[in-house]
Amino acid sequence: MNALCRLLLANLLLAAALALHAETLQIVDDAGRVVRLAIPVQRIVTLAPHLAELVFAAGAGNRLVGASAHSDHPPAVAKLPVVGGPGRLDLERILLLKPDLVLAWGSGGQQLDVARLTALGIPVLVTEPQRLEDIARHIELIGRLAGTGYEAMRAAFQVREALRGLQNRYAGRAPVRVFYEIWHTPLMTVNGRHIISEAITLCGGRNVFADLAPLTPTVTMEALLAADPEVIVVSGERAQRDRLLAQWRGASRPVAAARGHIYFADADLMHRATPRMIDGIRQLCQDLEQARH
Repeated sequence: MNALCRLLLANLLLAAALALHAETLQIVDDAGRVVRLAIPVQRIVTLAPHLAELVFAAGAGNRLVGASAHSDHPPAVAKLPVVGGPGRLDLERILLLKPDLVLAWGSGGQQLDVARLTALGIPVLVTEPQRLEDIARHIELIGRLAGTGYEAMRAAFQVREALRGLQNRYAGRAPVRVFYEIWHTPLMTVNGRHIISEAITLCGGRNVFADLAPLTPTVTMEALLAADPEVIVVSGERAQRDRLLAQWRGASRPVAAARGHIYFADADLMHRATPRMIDGIRQLCQDLEQARH
């Protein structure tokens, strides 16, 4: 029996032992898959950085035993074993960690990894944050699975209250046409189904490429000039802020560049569907408000 087979057998025995002392739950995940698992789960592995954050937000950080590459918040996550990232998942390490739940990200290109883990008998729950409400929903779901429902409900309530406060503050503001840049060469943005687009709408903005079909479409400069946004929001790492903004400054078109309405969005906040996204949205709303004056 090779090492992988021994690990698989050990995981199956552990799952069977836990099932004797736990409630069996059957749920449908965001990919429409039926997942059966014993709750409360004791050992969680996450396959995307935002999922590790959500586990901690749900009060289940002590159940997290492994996380994907680039998981760095809260700081305690950085001390956990790294199980790889998209396209390079370390199945053997995951088996060694003996998880009774793996959390995956639907848009993270992990379909093959999900299939492999499921075939090995490991429960995998696929999550897909499409709306801002999903941040709170996923926190509550993790809390339910980990037996930390009270902490999760409290965190979810805080997310919903913060979003409601922003909605009340910026509802009725004059609409502003926004181009949100997630990559510069080639130009890439988000469509109207993306969670970031909902954040733009929450702030009173109008995503100029909302009608495009791909979730993260590539657009030409000609298309951007035709859309003529009043605001350009450039996203990226904080350390690259000045360089990213400089790529647009001094341009005479579109109107956003001509008027100096170029703003920066911290991708660490805006590109992770976690409670910290509220901070990114709050800054976005302030930027759009400044552009109105």
